[in-house]
Amino acid sequence: MTESLIEEIERKKIKWINLFLTSLSGQLHQVTLSSSLLNDITLKEGFGKLDGSSVAGFKEIFESDLVIKLIPETFKADPFFESTADVFVTIYDSFGEKRFEKDPRFIAEKTEGVISSEGYTPLVGAELEFHIFDEVKVWMSNISSGYKIKTNSGGFEKKINYSLAPKGGYYAPPPLDDSFIVRKEIGEVLESYFGLKVEAHHHEVGAAGQGEINFESSTPSRLGDYVQTVKYVSRVVASKHGKVITFMPKPIYGDNGSGMHIHVSLWNKERNIFYDETDNYAYISQEARYFIGGLLYHGKALSALVSPTINSYRRLLPGYEAPIFLAWSKGNRSAAVRIPAYHRNSIKSKRIEYRPPDPSANPYFAASAVLLAGLDGIKKKIEPGDPVDENIYHMPQEKIRELGIERLPSSLEQALGELETDYEFLLPAFTKSVIDAYLEMKREELRKLNSLISPAEMYYYLNI
Repeated sequence: MTESLIEEIERKKIKWINLFLTSLSGQLHQVTLSSSLLNDITLKEGFGKLDGSSVAGFKEIFESDLVIKLIPETFKADPFFESTADVFVTIYDSFGEKRFEKDPRFIAEKTEGVISSEGYTPLVGAELEFHIFDEVKVWMSNISSGYKIKTNSGGFEKKINYSLAPKGGYYAPPPLDDSFIVRKEIGEVLESYFGLKVEAHHHEVGAAGQGEINFESSTPSRLGDYVQTVKYVSRVVASKHGKVITFMPKPIYGDNGSGMHIHVSLWNKERNIFYDETDNYAYISQEARYFIGGLLYHGKALSALVSPTINSYRRLLPGYEAPIFLAWSKGNRSAAVRIPAYHRNSIKSKRIEYRPPDPSANPYFAASAVLLAGLDGIKKKIEPGDPVDENIYHMPQEKIRELGIERLPSSLEQALGELETDYEFLLPAFTKSVIDAYLEMKREELRKLNSLISPAEMYYYLNI
């Protein structure tokens, strides 16, 4: 692999290599190195180029030196910048002698090992939603902060005569869908340059340029790479078109937010263990039911990792296809866990969809946590209860209580409290110190954002 990578760099005349890594919060970071530094030794020993104290949650200033090593199989020529390539890295602690425990990709790799030790191979996919805007203006002051959005298909200013009503954008064609050309180019770049198979893209329900891209499923670590690659490509392509793309969960009041639904199946060689042809409800096995039981049991704690921002809880409201109830069903988008019911008994496509996650989540953490919660359900044989085949949003509160349906946390603060008391199911891959660092980072984020004064507060309270 070493020789072939160096030969590829020489053949493609690569001068610069972008090294991609991810912080605890899920933010993609990049350092660009000269390809002249790459040789057999540096590929083996890595590069001492990372200040861990400058990456939120990684290291203190007195212990900050970290080593990064390339993952050769992720190496791709960059489609936007000449003589440049991109590659994901693994992070090692000081002196490069052991893996850095807070590296999100390392945690995803450990999750794969845990699942494998139980005799399973995980297959994980994500539906990545986003908004494409013509312009976003953000301002902050010591009095107030806010933003304005300009988009052809909605928002505060319309540039053309075509427009979509709120919640009226689903599967809209051009010219109503003026973001089609951007999504098309994103898909073509992903396939042509990064080898990522894009299965579909379309306008989502939200009026203001909301879109979705579906791509191939893989392991938790590769899924994390895929999500970060899609975000990187999407932002560069949107910028080329003079647009702004955001993966913020809820950028528009009164319209649908963006999710990152996670789809999971577990395999034993060629057998999908979630499939059971004798099941007369959704063709799912008892193992699948236990997996669902684990998701519902740990759902509140999962929120801290899969819905990890204050803005996430602006999305998790009734009436916007975003789940707020810990229930399960087939084909029911008001439940947190859904069994897709497009095909009656397809062995290949039988899977579980967990709907609470959104694109602000660290993708390595989100995929890992969902798998570990489900695995805990299988190991402890946690029953999920009966499926709920009704629109839970329209249920009377008395019936919700009668059925024992619990709600997801309604705020990030609540979610962090749940994770603080329910984290042991994560410990096969996460360490307690990683969880503590994550909680500390997120609570600091809460302290900062809770101290800001919003435009809505000025509107409601200025004349109080």
